[in-house]
Amino acid sequence: MSSAITGYPPAEREDVVEQLHGHTVADPYRWLEDANDLRTKAWSAAQDELVRAYLDALPGRTELRERLTELISAGAVTAPVWRAGRAFFTRREPGQEHAVLYLREPGIPAAAGGRAGAERPLIDPGALDPSGATTLDSWSPSLEGERLAYQLSVGGDEESQLYVLDVATGDSLDGPIDRCRYSPIAWLPGGEELFYVRRLAADLVPDGEEQFHRRVLRHRVGSVEQDVQLDGPGLYDELTYYFDLHASRDGRWLSITATAGTAPRDSFWIVDLLGADEPAARPVLTQQDAVRCAPWVERDGRLYLLTTDRAPRWRLCVADPATPGREHWRELIAEDGDSVLEGIRWLRPADGGTPLLVASRTRHAVAELHLHDAGTGEHRGTVPLPGTGSFTGLSTVDESTVDDRGLVWIGWTDFRTPPSVLVHDVATGELTVAAEAPGAVELPGVHTAQVEYTSLDGETVRMFVVSPVAEPADGGPRPALLTGYGGFSVSNPPYYSPMALAWVRAGGVWAMASLRGGAEEGEQWHRAGMREHKQNTFDDLHAAADRLVSDGWTTPDRLAIFGGSNGGLLVGAALTQRPDAYRAVVCSAPLLDMVRYERFLLGRTWNDEYGSADDPTELGWLLSYSPYHHVRPGVEYPAVLFTVFDSDSRVDPNHARKMCAAMQYATGADPASHPVLLRRETDVGHGARSVSRTVELLLDEAAFLTTQTGLVR
Repeated sequence: MSSAITGYPPAEREDVVEQLHGHTVADPYRWLEDANDLRTKAWSAAQDELVRAYLDALPGRTELRERLTELISAGAVTAPVWRAGRAFFTRREPGQEHAVLYLREPGIPAAAGGRAGAERPLIDPGALDPSGATTLDSWSPSLEGERLAYQLSVGGDEESQLYVLDVATGDSLDGPIDRCRYSPIAWLPGGEELFYVRRLAADLVPDGEEQFHRRVLRHRVGSVEQDVQLDGPGLYDELTYYFDLHASRDGRWLSITATAGTAPRDSFWIVDLLGADEPAARPVLTQQDAVRCAPWVERDGRLYLLTTDRAPRWRLCVADPATPGREHWRELIAEDGDSVLEGIRWLRPADGGTPLLVASRTRHAVAELHLHDAGTGEHRGTVPLPGTGSFTGLSTVDESTVDDRGLVWIGWTDFRTPPSVLVHDVATGELTVAAEAPGAVELPGVHTAQVEYTSLDGETVRMFVVSPVAEPADGGPRPALLTGYGGFSVSNPPYYSPMALAWVRAGGVWAMASLRGGAEEGEQWHRAGMREHKQNTFDDLHAAADRLVSDGWTTPDRLAIFGGSNGGLLVGAALTQRPDAYRAVVCSAPLLDMVRYERFLLGRTWNDEYGSADDPTELGWLLSYSPYHHVRPGVEYPAVLFTVFDSDSRVDPNHARKMCAAMQYATGADPASHPVLLRRETDVGHGARSVSRTVELLLDEAAFLTTQTGLVR
């Protein structure tokens, strides 16, 4: 390549050493934490120039861009949310930068199992902002379907502002209301009032705590100055609480859950909105109960509780909302020893008979759908699904929509299917396609398998392998791309991935491991990969790599790994622990300095997951794997591409800056063949982005990985 790297931009190594709980901790690149330091600006600009010259000269970029664009242009459509016969859903057409929120008015049933009727856009982020920088973060129609609350943010900062519009006219009724990041919405009947969550103003909280201190507010549309704060014992004890809200359809009950940061336990309060002039939140569960719980009052008047209480794979209980204590909970759907209960939808059959519960489960990360008697919990059958896939949504109609009773709307995706919508008729047992992804795309022939392998401690772990051939012997070892996440009780289910399909179409093997720390096998699986057990996550990834090699799919010099966010920590630890096992690494928006991660952005909300450096024992856990602190001089590290986003408001880009500088200094590998590079973007953040920005990011990552592994020469 004409841009072959011979050296890296200089980065001063300062003599910064601290004694922390008996540990000597060096931090020579601490100055790179300050994005406004003139040295950081100059170093970052030099890295920008270096990485662009390298990436732009890589072979195969034209073909990769065309293929990625084609695959992403398949678009997506979501399952409808039903309100009084109106269907609210999103769809992204080929050529659109963002999905558009649509309303479909009532009409006659369509032949494909969907609904015919007038359809019109409600919120089009592309029309609001042709630059593509504005994202629709969330939306919630009122119970009558006449009003819509929605949240927008700009430039990737996820600082959502709340608006309300009139669905019939499109007129704005409220907003913008700021400080609504991660705010749920709970509408009251009539559409005049709602509950939402808003942070306290910055001047009311200590410095550094501006992202915390949320409050639950009762809001009359159009009158933010009259917001009333809901109070109750312990409701605001934790400054890092994230809240969720659910109001009953009759407007009597409000359930509130709160999680301290990302801790795997929920506090729960219930409010009788009609029981007093000034309703207060009544505590039901506290953080000391140490269970997960998702409560809501269903249209049958019962309190439903989806919980890990004595059930790490979750179970469903019911109670009277007037007596919600745990001693009154009655088990309705028991824990299953081999699957995870993830969601419940209440369904009235078409004949108006006994209501059913639609229960979504995952068995080793693969979606299942079951039907239960709502009164007794008795299992009534399963819903046929197309194969190895996952749900992007699940809905049933509300009571006012008689014509569509007995139908289950299923948002569906798998390794070959872009997000689409299926509909199941409970009466006939028929499953039909209600809405396909709108863009036609020629998909490569792929073979998918889920394999079991053994991790270092003997635990059985599973991995999806997507390949162009059925057996490893068909063509011999190939370039392989392995990914995973393994954290925060987040699952990695089968899903449509343009990157994976482009990789397989080029002849490579793509694999995704269900690592401990995730939720693929329930809460125990999560806890087995967090805090003092975090090394299990990394061992699971190493074992997945070894299995791909031993099965003959690939070799270490043709194996790449990819991860983002917590997955960036995953691959950062992997490349420092076993640098000879991987040829190339893409490390995106990563956590890498685990000694100081709590000091930046949302870092302190993650210390229940990782541990805190302020605790002597927990600092030992963190130092045992912290990637930044395990970079060693003279080691021949894999080729590494760090990708970061300057507007990231979750993970500070300083993690990647510091790690990149450390690796560029230390690596014993030839930079011409094993470069260490930092790709930086502005005006985008950790979450949603426009399609064109997504294509360019995937293009650079794919070009880097295909070149390094020999998939494209």
